[in-house]
Formats: sequence, C-alpha cells, structure tokens
Amino acid sequence: MTLDEALRRNAELGAQVQRFEEVLKLARLTIDKLKVEVAYLRRMKYGRSSERLEHAQLELVGGQVAPTVEVDRAVSDTHNVASLDEHRKKRAYRPRPNLRELPEHLPRRTVMHLPAGHQAGCGCPACGLVLREIGQDVSEVLDYEPGSFHVVRHVRPKLVCSGCKDIRQAAAPSRPIERVMAGAGMLAQVLVAKYCDHTPLYRQAQIYARAGVELHRSTLTDWVGQAAHLLTPLAQAIGRYVLAADKVHGDDTPIRALGGKGGKVHTGRLWVYVRDDRPSGSKAAPAVWFQYSVDRKGDHPAKHLKKFSGVLQADAFAGYHALYEEDREDGRIIEAGCWSHARRKVWDIHVRQHKLAGTLAHQALQRMGKLYKIEAEIHGKPPADRRRVRRESTAPLLEDLRTWMNATLSQVSAKSPMALAIGYALSNWTALTRFVDDGRIEAHNNAAERALRGVALGRKNYLHLGSDVGGDSAAVIYTLIGSAKLNGIDPQRYLSYVLQRIAEHPINRIDELLPWAVASKLRAPWETTEARAA
Repeated sequence: MTLDEALRRNAELGAQVQRFEEVLKLARLTIDKLKVEVAYLRRMKYGRSSERLEHAQLELVGGQVAPTVEVDRAVSDTHNVASLDEHRKKRAYRPRPNLRELPEHLPRRTVMHLPAGHQAGCGCPACGLVLREIGQDVSEVLDYEPGSFHVVRHVRPKLVCSGCKDIRQAAAPSRPIERVMAGAGMLAQVLVAKYCDHTPLYRQAQIYARAGVELHRSTLTDWVGQAAHLLTPLAQAIGRYVLAADKVHGDDTPIRALGGKGGKVHTGRLWVYVRDDRPSGSKAAPAVWFQYSVDRKGDHPAKHLKKFSGVLQADAFAGYHALYEEDREDGRIIEAGCWSHARRKVWDIHVRQHKLAGTLAHQALQRMGKLYKIEAEIHGKPPADRRRVRRESTAPLLEDLRTWMNATLSQVSAKSPMALAIGYALSNWTALTRFVDDGRIEAHNNAAERALRGVALGRKNYLHLGSDVGGDSAAVIYTLIGSAKLNGIDPQRYLSYVLQRIAEHPINRIDELLPWAVASKLRAPWETTEARAA
C-alpha cells in the first residue's frame, strides 16, 4: 500500500469514526430526553405533586453541573443546610388541631355511668348510708353514624264542601325530575359523591345496598344525566359570567370516554375556563366553567371563546394561536403565558438529576423561585401596586434570567432536555413576561390547574365516561361544584337548594340561582359570624 493510499484510507476511517461519534452523541441525547420524559410520567402517576425546590446534595452522582459550581459550593452548602434546618423548625412548631376540643355545634348525647350494681339513690355498700354526688368526671368522644335514608310522604287530602259539593285538593308538589322517585337531597348526594368525592356509581350502589336500599347503577346513571340536563341553563349562566371578565385562565385535560368508532374507548377533553381576580384585589365572585369535546382540535377553544375579548392565560398549546390574531371579528384576545409550565420542564430535569445542587437545572429553578417570591408578597394587592412592584423588582430579574438562558444555551447540546426547556421559555418570552406590565395578570396559570385537580382524581376512580353525552353532563356538574367550592359553599347544600327550585324557576331569572347569589342562604349555623365569634 502506497503512502497516498494509506493517507486516503486513514481519512476515510477518520470520517467514519466522526460519523459514529455523532450518531452516538445523538443516541445519548435521545436517551437523556427519554429519561426525563419517563421521570415526568412516573412523577405524574406515582410521585409527589409538589414541585418545591428542596435541599440537594452535591455528593450524589449524576447531573449536568454548571461551570460555577465549584466556586459557589461552600455558599450553596451553607444555604442548603440553613434552609433545611429552618424547614425542620417550621414543621416542629406547626400548630395542629386540638381534637380534645370538639366543635360546640355538634349535637350531644349524654350517657351516665354509675358504679357497677348500683343506681342513683342507693346506699353505700360499705355502711348502707345514702350516696351523695360530690362531682363529675366528663369526657367526650367523637362518633359517627352513616348517612341514613328517609322517605317523604306527600299527603294531599281531598276536601268536599257539604253545601255545593265542590271538591278541593292541593296541587301535587313538583319533583326535581318528573316521574323520578329521587328527591333533591338524594340527587345532590349522587352528584357530589361522584364528581366531588370521586366515588363511581357502582360503588355508590354498593354503599346504598348496605343501608338496605337497592339502586342499580343504570338507575343512578339516568339520574345523573337527567339532573345534568336540568342544571344545564345554570351552567350556561356561569359560562356567560366567566366570559364577561376581561381576563380568564384556560386549560384542558384528557378524559377517556366510550362510544368511539366501533364502540372503542377514545380520549376526549375537558376544557376549563376560570374567572378569579382575587389575587389582584378584586371583589368579584370567582367561577369556573367546564366544556367537553371529543378531541383536542383548536376549533373547540375557538368556539368556547367566540364571544370573549380580553386576556387569556394559558399554556402554549398551538390550538390557541388562532385566538390571538389581531383581525379577530369578536375582539382581541391577548396571550399571557404560564411560568409554571416553563418551570415544570426544568423541574423534570432537576428530578432526573437527583435534585443535585449546582446543576444548570437547579440554577434555573433558583432564579425562577425569586419571581414566585415577589408574587407571593404582592398577592391580593391592587393591580396598580402589583404593576409598580413588578416593574421595579421583577423586570430586572427577568432580564437577568433571559441573559443567563441565552448564555446557557450555548453551553449545552441543541437537542438536550435543558436546551429544549430553555427554548420553550425563550420562544414564549413575550407571553411569559406580559404580567409585568399588567397588574391583573398572574405569573402562572395555577387557577386553571387547580380547577382540573378534581377531574384528575375522579378519572383515576371511574376510569372513563360512559359516552360523549356523559362528558357533557360531567362538564355541567363540574362547573356547578367547582364554582360553589371557589365561593366557599358546600356543594351538597348548594345542589340540593338548586334542585329543589330550578324546575319551576323562571329561565330569565336563572342568575338568581348562581352560587354567589344564594351563598348567604346556605351558610351552616357554625359558619355564621355570630357562631365564629362565640
């Protein structure tokens, strides 16, 4: 082999090795990305929901350590140890409810315990003289009796006049649902048990059977569907109230449903829109509105928000993009991003790296944490005050974070999980920073995520909806229960109150049955101001 041939062969082998190295690098990046996704899925299914930044140890193996980790190691360790000690002190001195002081509003049943073999007024067994009470030892225990069924008999006597023989009889009382034997309280119990306490209908049937009441699951299903149909105008009124605001939070979550092609299970979506301006000092009542769809196409939120104009705070779902077009006929919708979504992508990397201190993910979380700290301090203040504080304190932090992200982006591979997380934040930077100049807007979309928490818990129990019609029914009930809870109202008491009246209530006065409109009528005795003062 000549020298030229050897050199050419060496060049070919070098190029081949380089290609193999690039393939290997790409494979490692793919593996890292998949590991982050697996860690995210495991956390969502089995792990803790909290994303609080906690103490991390540098001694653990793994993670992508930033170049400055060695310089700041001592400071970081001291800070982490101090934070951990402070956290332990807070837990040690956390006040706990005193179960020995039972609520005064609970009914009492007194049981007298006399010495064995003796009754009041009997003589002393030792000397025969009369026993005289000199005091009492009283102790209380909290007991519980399961809810009981009862039957309400409506009796309508027929009265006849002895003179004119005219027969009089009271009109038959209306029922929440015609030709259904369930009263308002029973219907409310079934709805709250499924959509608030996450008890599937077949389990409810088993519970009722233990009390001697046989109710088939199909009967309960019919009750839910008919009750949801009856309550639909009220849910629509809540939807109009939500969309009348100048800012709403939006999000969606998957939910399985029967009735797809060939009778197969398909994945539908529950969309949620929340009106809650209490963090910016507003006194307007909060409310939540749910809608169901058979898929996640962008035309669904476009239909839901057709008559809305204002700020939509949501994630970067592509289906929302058409809503932000400036030439929209029904008014401009302004996009506001969610830092919780941006932070979560970094958090998943942090979890994958065993929560090591000093990594790029840990540094990013610390910088983002400063934003959340400022938001906690201005929670509940008027929009003007929030805007002033954000311009003075938050804006410099955001600019510093953006500079750090751009510098970090040049240090990591373009296809690494960290690069993708940073890319998400930078590509949505305008929406993510819109809250700085508008005191009404939140830094995150947690209001919508909290509203969907009940759905996430419920689908783990009932697994899927019976049909797409059942999805519409679920949206109605979730709307009423969620809005009641946001206004501090017991959902059971609210639904019972509404079901007793809505069948005969004028449709043009449906707003009179909204949760905040009837809140004063639904307070329990122990929830009144007088009771709390006592």
